[in-house]
Amino acid sequence: MPACESKTMIDPQKRYLGIIYASTTAIFWGFLAIALKIAVNVISPYAIVWSRFVIAFSVLFLYYLITDKKKLRILLKPPLALIVTGIFLGFNYIGFTQGINFTSPGNAQVIIQLGPILMAIVGVVIYKETLSKRQMLGFLIAGIGLLVFYNDQLTNLIKDKDTFNIGVIFILVAAISWVVYASFQKKMVQSYPPQQINLFIYAIPIFMFLPFIGPNDFQTLESWHWYLLIFLGINTLIAYGALAASFKYLEANKVSIIVTLNPIITFLIMSILAEMSINWILPETISSLGFGGAFLVICGAILAVKPARRKINES
Repeated sequence: MPACESKTMIDPQKRYLGIIYASTTAIFWGFLAIALKIAVNVISPYAIVWSRFVIAFSVLFLYYLITDKKKLRILLKPPLALIVTGIFLGFNYIGFTQGINFTSPGNAQVIIQLGPILMAIVGVVIYKETLSKRQMLGFLIAGIGLLVFYNDQLTNLIKDKDTFNIGVIFILVAAISWVVYASFQKKMVQSYPPQQINLFIYAIPIFMFLPFIGPNDFQTLESWHWYLLIFLGINTLIAYGALAASFKYLEANKVSIIVTLNPIITFLIMSILAEMSINWILPETISSLGFGGAFLVICGAILAVKPARRKINES
């Protein structure tokens, strides 16, 4: 994959489209963590994830049914790589949702940054990409930041340390799953339209999580719960649609850098909600030291995903 990228020149004007798409993903993911935390208080995590995929798939299916029925053929004869992509996206969703269920939006957004960092490591180990001094510094900074942030949270949590650690494990699963998903997605988007790919990979988790839900998960929901599920579904459609499109117009490492900024959006919104004395979501219990650790994680992740400069005479 990297070898192909080094030989393929991306139109500079189209790079701006990639930046816009990636920024859209970052913004929607920034809101997503907060909406998920509200949702898991009243709806089971499996029902949330299943509903998000049902809504996103249904919208895309109707779109292609009206505009281009030929695109629906991918549902009948999908490549194996696309099936793997959908499975790991499902693991990413349930891992992140459960992580937020056991921790908080801010915690989940910081720890999930291991995803882009692991993506950079995959490029070095599997694709033999050059590891620059800047990237090594990024790994070190991110590692220190994670330790500072993790210890700060354990210090602030008196009774819920075990619960927090369970949430961290779920988020780690989500981060690893995202690396597998993104690796396959970047490859598949070179052969198929981004939204056609999403059409199929949204369908896989619907069947994955169907055995874990039942009518009781939805019978007691109030009207605002349904509005929340619809928002989460639309968030899925827009965020991952924009992410898939960004891979087509921008290098994977640059997409990762932009997406890595989404925790800032989450922390900003949570701070605003705390100032407004909102009582339907608990404020973050992060000290100044913890925020410093989170800042190091984000900065380290940005340095880690930025590849080494290529030599001019490199083919």
